[in-house]
Amino acid sequence: MLEKIFKLKQNNTNVKTEVLAGITTFMTMAYILAVNPSILSDAGMDSTAVLLATCIASFIGTSIMAFYANRPFALSAGMGLNAFFAYTIVLNLGYTWQEALFAVFIEGVIFILLSLTRVREAIFNTIPMVLKTAVSVGVGLFIAFIGLQGAGLSVNSDSTLLTITDFMLDFRTAGICSVLAVVGTFITAILYVKNVKGSILLGILITWILGMLCQLTHIYVPNADAGYYSMFPTLAFTDFTKIGETFGQCFNVNLKDLGIVNFLVVIFSFLFVDIFDTLGTLMGVTTKAGMLDKEGRLPGIKRVLMADAVATAAGAVLGTSTVTTFVESSTGVLAGGRTGLTTFVTGLLFLIAMFFAPVFTAIPSFATAPALIIVGFLMFTSITKIKFSDNNLTEVIPAYLCIIAMPLFYSISEGISFGIISYVVLNLFSRKFKKLNPFMVVLAILFVLKYIFL
Repeated sequence: MLEKIFKLKQNNTNVKTEVLAGITTFMTMAYILAVNPSILSDAGMDSTAVLLATCIASFIGTSIMAFYANRPFALSAGMGLNAFFAYTIVLNLGYTWQEALFAVFIEGVIFILLSLTRVREAIFNTIPMVLKTAVSVGVGLFIAFIGLQGAGLSVNSDSTLLTITDFMLDFRTAGICSVLAVVGTFITAILYVKNVKGSILLGILITWILGMLCQLTHIYVPNADAGYYSMFPTLAFTDFTKIGETFGQCFNVNLKDLGIVNFLVVIFSFLFVDIFDTLGTLMGVTTKAGMLDKEGRLPGIKRVLMADAVATAAGAVLGTSTVTTFVESSTGVLAGGRTGLTTFVTGLLFLIAMFFAPVFTAIPSFATAPALIIVGFLMFTSITKIKFSDNNLTEVIPAYLCIIAMPLFYSISEGISFGIISYVVLNLFSRKFKKLNPFMVVLAILFVLKYIFL
């Protein structure tokens, strides 16, 4: 039956290889179960509810990818997209998390409609590769910056805006947590260099265990008033009723209070960020797997994008930020995964993980910070694909502006905006009209209008 559903022989694979590949993919992306609740709780959401929503949405997305698209691409709440949700839309722009979820739901519906057409495929083919790469690099820096802040390593300074923390200040709380984050980052990096399976997840767990040992030896002393709690998780069953705190809340908004024009910009930002996150991931994973045709296109991409779109809408209803294809799927591909069976195994493991919610949601931010920093590195490595030379300055300067704008302006959308506008302007005034297409020009105009009127 599995052969008939997933066409294993046709894809030169077998059940054992696919199952092991699915487990490998889950191990490398399971850190999202600790990181996503941590990030979205900063937006005011219940961490257990977020974890349950993430697990269920991941299962839905991976199941569609498995049985409809038959591709080894796993989905979950996207890194970068969750940061954009919490820190840009909610904390920076002032929207409620319910309104942000509504924007994600609308984005998902629009993507479903676009996936029925060839619009997203057209975008895949028309946006310059250099900007696609720059978005990945910029998001990597942005995620790493969030990790440094979560670790308490990057703190505010009156003279330089930001500086490194004073480790000896409040050493038994903030100080030791920052030290553990540094140690955890080195541990995670070493595991990754040694090609240890699940190195990022292991890095989180080891860092957390070190924190527990520090508490047992009184090096770390909990102080609830200062926001520093016990390192030990509560021994309890998962409270599945928590999902009710986020389920359907995307519809609990007052449209009259939203401000349609500004909210459209929010939706468009989600759309744009998600487009590049998904398409960039697909390009990276499929290239490694040798799935692209001679023209650099992915056969059956329409079904892949449909799975991604449905998962996004479902995730919003359940209560999590944009669900997207994970670049960590490449680990399963490198382990031999070639069909949807790999993806389905990953999805089943996400369902099983729901029963361990109290453990995942108790992981402190300094323990997840190393994961953010290393994931940022993995995304940053795409910079090698950008060929810096005097012959293509009209491409690399926009890429550079796109990259630095994301962490320095604390906004993924601003980085994309700067990249698009500068690309069009530089090529226009350099009379390199062949590098421009109508779609890019329209995007640039829309971004300029955003700065003028919003």
